[in-house]
Amino acid sequence: MSSFRIRPRFKHRVEAVQKDELESAICAALEQNKQFTFTNFPDHLYIKINPDERHIWSPQLHLSFDQEGNDVTVRGLYGPNPTIWAFFFFGYVAIGILMLFLGMWGGSLWSLGKDASVLWGIPVLAALAVGLYLFSQAGQKLGAQQMFDIHHFYEGITHNKVVVS
Repeated sequence: MSSFRIRPRFKHRVEAVQKDELESAICAALEQNKQFTFTNFPDHLYIKINPDERHIWSPQLHLSFDQEGNDVTVRGLYGPNPTIWAFFFFGYVAIGILMLFLGMWGGSLWSLGKDASVLWGIPVLAALAVGLYLFSQAGQKLGAQQMFDIHHFYEGITHNKVVVS
């Protein structure tokens, strides 16, 4: 669990190329490669693992292309399946809302001089949030090799080393 990045990303500049040419070259390479599938929208490209090898923690790479003069800036964002992303998002929102209401309820009871043992729910929910974070990190580690495969594929197309931050 050495990574604290929730969704790794990169920003890469490809010199002396047009946006459409770069996008077409990546799509052509993806059509020849059976390890990945892709979805192409204007100025956006999603690279996913082939469904035969895909599991719940498989990552996908979202590329966006911006023309800047004669160069193209490519922004890449690695993320999980949108269903997984929504699960964690709503999990954190639910925990946060429950903590807020427990805090208000317990604070009201405490200010009235009554038993406010309901406040013990806040550290329990905080521990649940930490557990949810650790669960997401474990899932990210399960999909790490596939993320490396997608990243090396992209580096091979652009013929450049791309640093993920």
